[in-house]
Amino acid sequence: MKLLVTGGAGFIGSAVVRQAVAAGHHVVNLDALTYAACLENVAPVSDDPNYTFVEVDIRDRAALDATLNTHQPDAIMHLAAESHVDRSIDGPGTFIDTNVMGTFHLLEATRSYWEQAGRPADFRFHHISTDEVFGSLGPTGMFTEDTPYDPRSPYSASKASSDHLVRAWCETYGLPVILTNCSNNYGPYHFPEKLIPVIILNALAGKALPIYGDGSNVRDWLYVEDHADALLLVVQKGEVGRSYNIGGENERSNLELVNTLCAILDEVRPKTTGSYSDQITFVTDRPGHDARYAIDPTRIRTELGWSPSVTVEDGLRRTVHWYLENEAWWRALQDRSGVGQRLGTGT
Repeated sequence: MKLLVTGGAGFIGSAVVRQAVAAGHHVVNLDALTYAACLENVAPVSDDPNYTFVEVDIRDRAALDATLNTHQPDAIMHLAAESHVDRSIDGPGTFIDTNVMGTFHLLEATRSYWEQAGRPADFRFHHISTDEVFGSLGPTGMFTEDTPYDPRSPYSASKASSDHLVRAWCETYGLPVILTNCSNNYGPYHFPEKLIPVIILNALAGKALPIYGDGSNVRDWLYVEDHADALLLVVQKGEVGRSYNIGGENERSNLELVNTLCAILDEVRPKTTGSYSDQITFVTDRPGHDARYAIDPTRIRTELGWSPSVTVEDGLRRTVHWYLENEAWWRALQDRSGVGQRLGTGT
C-alpha cells in the first residue's frame, strides 16, 4: 500500500511513518517542517527505499496537486496540524489557517486526484483528530463516537471544524473518508513543550515541575506506538464514513502522572538528596482548562480487534529511558521558539 502521511515529521505522524515503513508500506511523508517538526524523528527509516520525503505546506494547493499526481497514493493519512492548546490561546489564527483551511485545501486536492483516477472504491482519506473536540467530562462517563461536539479551546475548535469538513466531503462528494479521535499521546520523540517531556527535562535540569491549577485534571494516556498501530489498522480495515475513538484506557490526573514520572526518575537517575517530586510547583491554571477526558474504545475493539497494549506505567518508564538515552535529540529542540516558556495565559 502506498500511503501519503501529512505531518510525518511530527510526533504522532513520525510514529506512523516509522511503523508503516517497517510493515512494508511505501510512505510519502509530506511536511512543512514548522517549529514542532523534526526530520530526526524519521531518521530510522530515512534511507529505506520505501520512504520519500516532500517538503510541502498543506495550505499550498498547487504543491498538493503536484505531490498527489507524482506519487499516486492509495490512501492519505492526514495528521498535519497545529496541536498545542497553549499556543492556540496566544495565537488562534495560525490554528484556523492550518487546521481548518489547510484541511480544506487537502480535501479539495484529494477530491480532484480521486476523481481524475476514476473514483477508485479502495482509496481512503483518513483524518486523524483528537478527543478534545468533545469538550470536558465530569467525574464519570466516557466519550463515544456519538458524543456531541463541544470544543472549548481555539485548538479543539479548529480540529472540530476540520472533522466537520471531512464528513461533509464524504456526504457531499462521496470522498471515501474515515475519521479517528484519539486521547492524549505520549512516548518517544514527543516535542519538549508538552507535559510529559517538560516534566522529565525540567526534573533533570533541577527546575520547577509546573502543574496547572491543583493537578486534578484527568487525561486518558495513549502510548504513541499503540496509536500508530491503531491508525494503520483503521486506514486498511475501517469502514468508509465511520469514525473510531482510540484511547489508552489509562486515566490519570496530571498530579498522579507527574508523581509517577518522579518516582521512575528517582529509581533510574536518583538525585543526590531528596526526590524529584520536591520540585513540583502548582501554577495558575490554563484558561478554559478541560476537567477530564476519557475515551470508550468499544467500537474499534469490537469491529477491528484493536486494544492498547501498553499500560501507562510501562509507557512512562519506556519514555523516561528514551529521553535519558537521546539527549542530543531534545537538546537540539530546546532553542526553538516558545520552548521552555509559559504560554497560553490568556493575557
